[in-house]
Amino acid sequence: MFTEKSKKSTPKTPTKVRLRHIALYYLERFESSEDNLRAVLRRRIDKYAFFDKTYNPTQAYQWVEEVISECVQKNFVNNERFADFKISSYLQAGKSRRYIEQKLKQKGIDEKIISELLDNSAYSEFDTALNFARKKKIGRFHENDETRINNRQKDLATLIRAGFDYDIAKEILEPSND
Repeated sequence: MFTEKSKKSTPKTPTKVRLRHIALYYLERFESSEDNLRAVLRRRIDKYAFFDKTYNPTQAYQWVEEVISECVQKNFVNNERFADFKISSYLQAGKSRRYIEQKLKQKGIDEKIISELLDNSAYSEFDTALNFARKKKIGRFHENDETRINNRQKDLATLIRAGFDYDIAKEILEPSND
C-alpha cells in the first residue's frame, strides 16, 4: 500500500543539447531576460557540479552563452519585450516607479530600456499610489474616519516603503473630496 520514498534522482550531466532543451522548456513557460535565463542554466550546471565534485563546469558555461545567443537570435529571449511585460504587470499591481526599476535591474535589464519604457507607458505616480492604497485599504480607503486618523503614520510608512514620494503619500492619505 505504501511505498518507500524514492531517493532524489541524480542530476544529468549538462550537455549543450540538454542545456538548449532546458532553456526552450523554460521559455515555453516563462518570459525571461537574458540574465535571468543565464542564471537558470547556470544553476542547473552548478547543481550537477555540486553532485559530481570532479566535474569542471567551464565548458558548460560556454555552452550557456552559445544557447543564450541562439535564443536571442531566434527572438525567443528579448529584454525589451520582457521589460514591457513586467512593467505592465507591476503597474497593474500598483507598484511604484522605484520598485519597478529595481526589480528590472535585478533581472539584468538596462536602465536606458527601463526609463524609455516607463516614460512611454501611461504611468501616473498618483494613480498607481491610489491603486496601491485601494488594494491595501489604507488612507482614504479605511472603513471609517477614526481608523484612518489613528493609522495615518502607519499608512504613510507603508506608502513610503512601497517606493512612493512623500508628497504623493500625504496626498493619498487625505480624505477624498467626493
